[in-house]
Amino acid sequence: MAKRDYYEILGASKSSTQDELKKAYRKRALKYHPDRNPGDPQAEESFKECSEAYEVLSNAQRRSQYDQFGHAGESMGAGGGNPFEGSGFGDIFGDVFGEFFGGSGGGGRRSATRGQPGSDLSYNMDLTFEQAAFGYSTELVIPRLENCDRCSGTGAQSSKDIEVCPVCSGSGQQRIQQGFFSVATTCSQCRGTGKHIRRPCTSCHGRGRVNARKKLKVNIPAGIDTGARVKLTGEGEAGIDGGPRGSLYLIINVLEHSIFERDGYDVYCKVPISITQAALGSDLEVPTLGGRAKLHIAPGTQNDSIFRLKNKGIAHLHGHGLGDLYVKIVVEVPSNLTRRQKELLEEFATLSKEDSTPMKKSFMDKLKDFLA
Repeated sequence: MAKRDYYEILGASKSSTQDELKKAYRKRALKYHPDRNPGDPQAEESFKECSEAYEVLSNAQRRSQYDQFGHAGESMGAGGGNPFEGSGFGDIFGDVFGEFFGGSGGGGRRSATRGQPGSDLSYNMDLTFEQAAFGYSTELVIPRLENCDRCSGTGAQSSKDIEVCPVCSGSGQQRIQQGFFSVATTCSQCRGTGKHIRRPCTSCHGRGRVNARKKLKVNIPAGIDTGARVKLTGEGEAGIDGGPRGSLYLIINVLEHSIFERDGYDVYCKVPISITQAALGSDLEVPTLGGRAKLHIAPGTQNDSIFRLKNKGIAHLHGHGLGDLYVKIVVEVPSNLTRRQKELLEEFATLSKEDSTPMKKSFMDKLKDFLA
């Protein structure tokens, strides 16, 4: 079976620069690598094919021969020496394997002198309905790792007790060479720090950090709701070897209220009234988040009627006004009536001819048509 064109295999053209070839190869090598396609012989074959193509095209002399003579030029040799020398072929495999093993390019090498950031922390915070609506300030005590005061986070008794790791020579990583494959792993001796501590600090025992409890003042903005997260940058755990501190996330949970319910920035509540108040009308005092408000109930108000009180709801989280309060009227039917109350209601029913009420008359007319 005839070999495919190397440029076609990499998805490149003859005019491609070495950097463009490198990017094209890297993309395909990551796509077809056996580690990402376990048990897929086709992917393995494609990986070998693109590796062979880049092996030739990454070498200037071999690429020139291929451009002139095609695959026949491979039998002419490349003038001896290491075919990968100066081609960047080893570097590209370092990039590929670095990505598989959690690196960020550059052969997967991580600078051992660069500090590691501290871990982020989360704190589940319960708020009352009012605290969430109006905002809230409080103090929290957060357990977290802090830099050791005795050794200033170095983990050693003194600066003279910090030596370069003899296994990785301070790089923090060990490299395993298998042919032209180069695999980088974290140094087993220093665990990536690149250091060897001869005499550990007696306070933190070489860790550089100790368990502590930090008191923090936090401000919760008005209008926050359940599920929101408040980020406190730099209030997480201390970093390692001078790395930045992590962040603290407050996970908000708003407790239920005995009267109010929330929908976004609007607030809902139910207010019970008597039959006489609904029939004759009434002036009510209804609860709001800020106290009480007056509400006029017109005569003949029906059960489940809803009244809107503007700007009596919750403050918008980013300061764009207030929500509204919606009052739902619940007409209560009296129970355990006295004999006199029953007599009066029966008299009222006789006088009012209840079948002539608008809603009931309409329903009865529709019922007659349905049953006809």
